[in-house]
Amino acid sequence: MKMMQKFLTGAAALAMIAPCPWMAAQVQTIVPPVVTGAKPVTVEHIKIHGAHLEGNLEGDAVDRDVLVFLPPSYGKDKHRRYPVVYALHGYSIGAEQWTHEIHVPQTIEGAFAKGGREMIVVLPDSKTIYTGSMYSSSVTTGDFEDYIASDVVTYIDAHYRTIPNRTSRGLVGHSMGGYGATRIGMKHPDVFGALYIMSPCCLSPMGSRGFAPADRAKEIAIANEKKVATAKSPAELAADSPGFGAAQFATAAAWAPDPKNPPLYFDLPTKDGVPQPEIVAKFTANAPLAFVDQYIGNLKRYRAISIDVGDQDGLRFDTIKLHNILDNYGIANGFEVYSGTHTSAVADRFQNHVMPFFSKNLCFTAGCR
Repeated sequence: MKMMQKFLTGAAALAMIAPCPWMAAQVQTIVPPVVTGAKPVTVEHIKIHGAHLEGNLEGDAVDRDVLVFLPPSYGKDKHRRYPVVYALHGYSIGAEQWTHEIHVPQTIEGAFAKGGREMIVVLPDSKTIYTGSMYSSSVTTGDFEDYIASDVVTYIDAHYRTIPNRTSRGLVGHSMGGYGATRIGMKHPDVFGALYIMSPCCLSPMGSRGFAPADRAKEIAIANEKKVATAKSPAELAADSPGFGAAQFATAAAWAPDPKNPPLYFDLPTKDGVPQPEIVAKFTANAPLAFVDQYIGNLKRYRAISIDVGDQDGLRFDTIKLHNILDNYGIANGFEVYSGTHTSAVADRFQNHVMPFFSKNLCFTAGCR
């Protein structure tokens, strides 16, 4: 029971406590200066149908918003094909809001102007009724893991001049998106060839540091249970849990789906504030630090992997653990603990680290392997 109480400290508090580092308001960030002479990219707002999201019990949208950023030469050189970077947003926001936080298209244009090779950048939206899909596979939310790795990639390859090889596809994400990049990256090396993980949340089975103190965990768990017991629909529960208050419901819907438990179709990891081992185990099974050892062979297939996190970000502890695991298995990975908080440098990192990383490590010709 001692181990279960440790999990409760993280999981039950996940939804409610503002100091959780991955729940910080994702708006404060250092914006790099506009690069003189940067050429404009073309921004397209499209929708992509999610075959893997059909029939989700939560009633989340199946046709999803996606932003596509086409490089300056795309409209001029009609025969040229390009690598693609898929960029995943964090919890509580969608792709549109993330564009303001990473300041695209400015940072994409700046990266190209500073010598980066041109590529297509795609921002899919994975915001659900509880404001986050966790990029996981669930009958309740839908299979967002394969929506990204299959539906979105297939559509982009079919409608744009891409180089449709895994070595010409990159995957990056921040916070919940960093979790998504970690999870999807481990499972889909057949789709992506380079991986960049930014300040990933939710790596640990016990949650990351920075959650509520144990003496509040039971109180929070019971409050969540009451909300779930009285809610008549996902929409009602979401309305009663604004902002980050819905985070535990998002994780429960993603990691503990229950098609026999209407109207919400998920199970909480506690009952009367006491951890339920069988549900806790489902949460644990979705923690990358718990399953990474199963996917070492997959991770070794990547041309390059890079990980970063701020030195003032509570998520750095688990992020360092992930880096050390890769090192222990002899998997080359760039790693940096930079000066900053969870969100303070995300726009600068995107222009001056993420984009150059993919410029160096993706294949820019069809025959590249």
